[in-house]
Amino acid sequence: MSLTTRILLLVLLALTPALAIQGYNEVALRTSRDAAVRADALATVRGAAEDFAQLSERMRQALDLISGDPSVRAHDPAACAAYLKRSAARLPHVILIALTDPAGAVICDSAGSAPGSYSTGARAYHHRALEAGGFAVGGYALGTVSNRPSIHFARVVAGGDATDGPATGLLLAAVDLDWLSDHLEQTLHQAETAITVTDRDGLIIARRPDGADWIGKPIPPERGVMRTARDGEVRIDEGLDGRTRVIATAMPEGPLAGVRLVVGPDSAAAFADIDAATRRGLVLIALGALLALAAALLAGRMFIRRPIDHLLRTAAAWQVGNLAARTGLRGATEFGRLGGKLDAMASALQSNTDALHAEIRHGRALQEQQVTMLHELNHRVKNTLATVQALARQSRGAEGVLEARILALSKTHDLLTREDWSGASLREVLESELSPYRTEGDQIALDGPDVALSPRHVLALGMTIHELTTNAGKYGALSVPEGHVRVAWSLSAPEGGMPRLRLTWQESGGPPVQPPARAGFGTRLISGGVRRELDGLVDLAFEAGGLRCHLDVPLEPGPSTILVPTQ
Repeated sequence: MSLTTRILLLVLLALTPALAIQGYNEVALRTSRDAAVRADALATVRGAAEDFAQLSERMRQALDLISGDPSVRAHDPAACAAYLKRSAARLPHVILIALTDPAGAVICDSAGSAPGSYSTGARAYHHRALEAGGFAVGGYALGTVSNRPSIHFARVVAGGDATDGPATGLLLAAVDLDWLSDHLEQTLHQAETAITVTDRDGLIIARRPDGADWIGKPIPPERGVMRTARDGEVRIDEGLDGRTRVIATAMPEGPLAGVRLVVGPDSAAAFADIDAATRRGLVLIALGALLALAAALLAGRMFIRRPIDHLLRTAAAWQVGNLAARTGLRGATEFGRLGGKLDAMASALQSNTDALHAEIRHGRALQEQQVTMLHELNHRVKNTLATVQALARQSRGAEGVLEARILALSKTHDLLTREDWSGASLREVLESELSPYRTEGDQIALDGPDVALSPRHVLALGMTIHELTTNAGKYGALSVPEGHVRVAWSLSAPEGGMPRLRLTWQESGGPPVQPPARAGFGTRLISGGVRRELDGLVDLAFEAGGLRCHLDVPLEPGPSTILVPTQ
């Protein structure tokens, strides 16, 4: 990462608190505005619902007054029609007032229709009014006479002078839905707010804006919030026009039960001033950041980059061997103190270079002499072993056994030689003896961590493993294809004690084992070598299922004993 990049990152880090404050203010303002907008939307929709309920009550009172006229109670078609016409003229929002018999056949109306020319008996509000014996509100309807969208208010007309007598007719008034939409729009506080009113059947009976496109239609299924929201519920979702709105719902009770009013202030308009303030804040922060970055780059070039470039040039000279080069930086500043220390270090290095080179040459000479002596020692030991092997061939009796043992010692010697007599891995010692017996059947299993052994342990354990391998190959598990040998080992380090190697040689699947009548030379070699050379313990068991040999050997702590986890 370049110095310029680091300076820029530091400036940006310094600006982080300003960004954090701006973000906190943004969240706080939006949270507060969201709560205010939701509360306003809920108050608006409840106000519209109350206004609608008042309209319903006024229509009920008007129908009560009209039903008391003698021409209406007498069912006089001519006089009734004239009276209803005068009454409708005083109610500009009413399209039609009509009187029907209980079956729904028209008796008279404000439009002067002939008696029996149409019927309202199929209308749902007609049945509700008769069943309730009073007042009922209908839903969306296309007027039979006016052919205009309207909503009907109906009142039962009782016979005689009693208001609760048997129904002799039904008085209804049709209110213009365009007028209803305009009327409810007046309850809205903002021009961007939309209002939608649906009847019991889910059909839209009032809508602003774009009401003409929606009157008489159901709310689309994808606008589920507007169809299923409960009374008093406020959500943020898309409105009918696809704009994101804060949707509040109110559902009046009484005669208007089943009617749903939905008010939706435009979310973008509600947060417009906050969005504008956020943009201004971000612009100011961006301008401040640019100015700070420019100032940091100029100051960094003058007070940081120049001294560092000088230090780098001096370091490059030292790298190619010119220790006489100096930084030349002085003073009480950080770069001045650093330059003085580096110049002092270069002087010390220059004065010690010759001595260091002489020491390196002396070390190389000693190393070459050591290698020469080691190779000479290896050569002499191999010659000695070759001589012993030649003599063994000429001996009588157990010539083969003696030769095999000398060969095993020679292999162990070669293993140590490859490591310059610094030691060898226990796994390598085992593989050196067991590898000739490995087959595709995988008769041999080795399980344990990597352990580095000292030369003394390598020689003693190598002869022990050779004796066990030779015995298994001749008489034990490795003498038959179905036999198996498993060698498992582990390290333990008792607190305050010497680390110990615990190794178990277990044979299985071979010929039945018979304990020998007396201990042979191999058995004595195993026990004597481990106990005498390594001060270890040997447990040799001739079990029927296979030979088992357990070794417990102390290890010398230090570089010669290393435990590496199994991969």
